[in-house]
Amino acid sequence: MASALRSAILRHIRVPATQALSANGSRLIAVRLMSSHDDHITKDEVINRVLEVVKCFPKVDPSKVTPEVHFEKDLGLDSLDTVEIVMALEEEFKLEIPDKEAVRIESCEQAIEYVYNHPMSS
Repeated sequence: MASALRSAILRHIRVPATQALSANGSRLIAVRLMSSHDDHITKDEVINRVLEVVKCFPKVDPSKVTPEVHFEKDLGLDSLDTVEIVMALEEEFKLEIPDKEAVRIESCEQAIEYVYNHPMSS
């Protein structure tokens, strides 16, 4: 619930980027718009792309990959493999996932939820 609320708020927030003075001395403010709901990718697209990333990982049997699969328990991957998958997801969705959050991504389901709820995923 909290992540959904956070995502909804971040979609419509404006963050001042810079302040400058114009030639006549008046203040100019540039505003950076955060991603909007219309620009955000759909959950189906996130699911498909996450599953493709996992299926393309060399140590994974693609036939075992589902949206609910756990990296270690179901696919037999170790923690280093999981880190590599998270890095591949960062590259695929052009995100930077902080280490504190990356260690909690242990399944396709968790990866899908994280990416879908991230306001800057593309």
